[in-house]
Amino acid sequence: MNINRIILFLALALSNMIWAQKIGVVDTNYILGKLPQYREAESRLNSQIQTWEKEIQQMQTEYNDKKAAFENEKVLLVGDQLKQREKEVLEQDAKIKSLINARFGTDGEINKARATLTKPFQDLIWNAIKTVSEKNTLGIVLDKSNNISVLYLDKRYDYTDKVLDLLLKNQNK
Repeated sequence: MNINRIILFLALALSNMIWAQKIGVVDTNYILGKLPQYREAESRLNSQIQTWEKEIQQMQTEYNDKKAAFENEKVLLVGDQLKQREKEVLEQDAKIKSLINARFGTDGEINKARATLTKPFQDLIWNAIKTVSEKNTLGIVLDKSNNISVLYLDKRYDYTDKVLDLLLKNQNK
């Protein structure tokens, strides 16, 4: 019976050594922040977002003015005039909500623009991570910028700078 336990223990220990993976960690947000082309593209996107926000703020101001005027003149309006002005106010409100959804909603322009912006850089980073992983024989690479709780990380397992160096070196070619 003891020999079976020893064999089982040795088999488990051997399988753990065989299946042990070398793990590395990178910070893709840090890498993106260090890439000049990404910062430039992100700046253009942020500028577009500010333009959209100003447009919506202007529409909101116009709506507030139109609604306040309607509320003040409501008692003086009758019949079709009342219905027409109320309809205008409601249409302005609906137009604002529709524009907000079109620009900032789940399927809005901002999400599409951000996806278009980040896709090429994600591909670059992925390829660099793959190269660094193969060079350093990493079995697993975690991204510490994507809500993975890395409570402690010895610097020798952080491959962020190696990935960034590879990307920057390839840009200068």
